[in-house]
Amino acid sequence: MAVTSLPSPWGVGTLGAAGRDFVDFLSRAGQSCWQVLPVGPTGYGDSPYQSFSAFAGNPYLIDLDDLAAEGLLRPEEYQGLNWGDDPARVDYEKLYQNRFPVLRRAVERLRARQEADLAAFCAREEDWLEDYALFMALKGRFGGKSWSKWPQALRRREPGALESAAAELEGETWFWKGVQFLFFTQWARLREYARERGISIIGDIPIYVAEDSADLWSHPEQFQMDQNLRPTAVAGCPPDAFSADGQRWGNPLFHWERMRADGYQWWVRRVEHQFRLFDVLRIDHFRGFESYYAIPPRARTARRGEWRKGPGMDLFRALEGALGKREIIAEDLGFLTPAVYRLLADTGYPGMKVLQFAFDGRENSGRVYQPHNYPKNCVAYVGTHDNDTALGWLRSVDPADAALARDYLRLTRREGEAWGMMRGIWASPAELAVVQMQDLLGLGSEGRMNTPSTLGGNWQWRALPGFDRPALARRLRREMALYERLPAPAEEEEETT
Repeated sequence: MAVTSLPSPWGVGTLGAAGRDFVDFLSRAGQSCWQVLPVGPTGYGDSPYQSFSAFAGNPYLIDLDDLAAEGLLRPEEYQGLNWGDDPARVDYEKLYQNRFPVLRRAVERLRARQEADLAAFCAREEDWLEDYALFMALKGRFGGKSWSKWPQALRRREPGALESAAAELEGETWFWKGVQFLFFTQWARLREYARERGISIIGDIPIYVAEDSADLWSHPEQFQMDQNLRPTAVAGCPPDAFSADGQRWGNPLFHWERMRADGYQWWVRRVEHQFRLFDVLRIDHFRGFESYYAIPPRARTARRGEWRKGPGMDLFRALEGALGKREIIAEDLGFLTPAVYRLLADTGYPGMKVLQFAFDGRENSGRVYQPHNYPKNCVAYVGTHDNDTALGWLRSVDPADAALARDYLRLTRREGEAWGMMRGIWASPAELAVVQMQDLLGLGSEGRMNTPSTLGGNWQWRALPGFDRPALARRLRREMALYERLPAPAEEEEETT
């Protein structure tokens, strides 16, 4: 369940009452984890996988009611604004227009009332926050243009140009720092609220950063860039049974040799930072660490790319050496080779099993995704945010594939076919099973979160108020009890019982 998908009166799900209410629902329903999408600030296209920063938080997720309760906003400053006309969809244009003027008022009061707290936060997060705040201030100064279109002195981060810009835009940089203070303060409260109720939060870390990001602007030496600060190759994946042209994501690629030379410090900082937000971390596009697909920067499709060797276990040894053992899930989907399987085994991370793939006639490895073949050390899904909902999938795939799924899973209308598909992974040996909220609600394709390689209409789905009804929590809890997936009771509770 993406945080943005929670219901609220303010156009998007937030870290306030909406988040706390969902945690309460999960607790009542016998759940142990809440998996979210990346929570960074989004840019063009609104994708959480194309963020302005690998470290910053999304301003849209800051709860306005909580700010009002703290005296940082007045209700009349945000309650009468147009946050969108459809409560089942996020209107990102309205958010962009209305959210930031409201947050400016909150940050003004924050600076006046909590100056010491804000200064302490800025000092603690200085490693990334200074560059991010100046990056966002400069984007505002240049009308939102990508940093690649800024004046050369700023593109190249010449010290004199940076000092002048920082002095000129001091007020703006303080605004962006204040926004991050508000986000991280509210996130910490929500995470603690979840912990107290036995709910772990699973985060999602994209392997790549966006080209228009503070990360690339501030550390171009960590990426494959030419002397003019242009990417020499971009990320994607090759043509397959699902896409004749492949997928051209366009992200800059890491310069793994340089990263290896300093012990992968950028990655160590990134992963350490994410574990301050999340209890468990899903690493996107895990196969890219074994070998990654490089596409010529001017190519319009992914047809002309080539595979290049990634860092492999060297990176994960460095991460474990610096951070210790951490709970990580490897998104090991896509074009897999024996070398990728070896890397997964060497890390010991659980991989992902997607039930829909078990019945897709285009998948050569369908048996791998059939629940009776799952190893214990994996995380099972009916589908991910990039797939259709269970009902949408059944209605849109080849009839022979749908028939196989119905036969294998013994799906019935009486039970509900979405529930039958979820039952398939709950009954599997997988140590963890994750289902989408849309499937619990029995939604069709109207609930799909993202269709890869398309622009527009993605990342917008929201649950309507009342979705977390008590009857749904009771039904879900019964399924958890049936398949012995209820969280273990606390030791003191057992003694009391």
